[in-house]
Amino acid sequence: MWPESNETEQPLRNGLTTGSCATACCVAAVRALLANKQPATVEITLPRGEKVDLDIIDYQIIDNGIRTATIKDAGDDPDATHGATLFVELRLTAEQGIVFKAAEGVGTVTRDGLVLAIGEPAINPVPRKMITSHLQHYALVYQYQGGFEVSVGVENGEKISLNTMNSRLGILGGLSILGTTGIVRPYSCAAYIASIHQGIDVALANGFTHIAASTGIASEHAIKEHYQMDEVSLIEMGDFVGAMLKYLRREKTDKKTGNKITKLSISGGFGKLTKLANGHLDLNSRQSSIDFQQLANIAKSLGATAQLQQEILDANTTIEVFNKTQAAELDIATVICKDALKVAQGIVHESIEVEVWAVDRKGQFVGNSIGDHLGRFKK
Repeated sequence: MWPESNETEQPLRNGLTTGSCATACCVAAVRALLANKQPATVEITLPRGEKVDLDIIDYQIIDNGIRTATIKDAGDDPDATHGATLFVELRLTAEQGIVFKAAEGVGTVTRDGLVLAIGEPAINPVPRKMITSHLQHYALVYQYQGGFEVSVGVENGEKISLNTMNSRLGILGGLSILGTTGIVRPYSCAAYIASIHQGIDVALANGFTHIAASTGIASEHAIKEHYQMDEVSLIEMGDFVGAMLKYLRREKTDKKTGNKITKLSISGGFGKLTKLANGHLDLNSRQSSIDFQQLANIAKSLGATAQLQQEILDANTTIEVFNKTQAAELDIATVICKDALKVAQGIVHESIEVEVWAVDRKGQFVGNSIGDHLGRFKK
């Protein structure tokens, strides 16, 4: 799951996607097979026309082909595949065309709802297109008339995939080869947001009409246990609540089954939800900040003393605010949940029932938008 955001801002370095890495390995491999060359660095063209160089760290002769490898550099993005060795096994075929296969560490699609059919290797459409265009280019350069078999793999990919959403999406056996622009922009969210959208589609395609979106592991566990939900219906939205809500702006209906999303439970840390309650749709600290004046105003509406209001304004964290208001038996968490609910309801389709749940750092519910008291102030 996407890590909690760091409050310290610093310049961030871009990286390259697994799709770009696979394309580079294919370029190295096709040049080795058709021109007997083994360049240490290859140039590829990204979908938007940028040209980038990638280092090739290994060439190995295999049965009827060659294996090439590179190291995935995700820049400063908290990417599970950063530093992984990605490889391609390229073989020439008599029949024209390109066949894609999953080598060790790349998963296979096992559930409906993704852009790839069940049984397909988890090599997404844009990487396939990148690989295809580069192989076709070199086939023309070297006047090659045959086809290619492309097997993409990641060393230790199955283990690395345990830190991704793949198993929940129905991609088993390893990682996905991803990328729409070829570039990983730190915290730009593109890949994560795509996973959120895929998660919703997969849940719907597999018959789940009630989904729960969470900001972190503790909040996800709490809502899962409360409703005894299947993991397929759990959406790891992290800080990207806006991306999740906007995807539900239109009524979500599965084309095959006719199922619709009818209920959305949002479960999040108290601090994160104060931002949503304040109208922020990106909960990352680089994009939004805790508004202690907002919290002091809510506390005042609940009967907080002037001293407590000032203590809230002087607080450093929302944990401090929550503890002080709880000690004063002021149910600030429920107000935050109800305010957050109003924001969410203003975005999602009107046919979707929405509720909001707040958890503390221990993963315990401390408030919700549906009026349950939760026994917070019992002695």
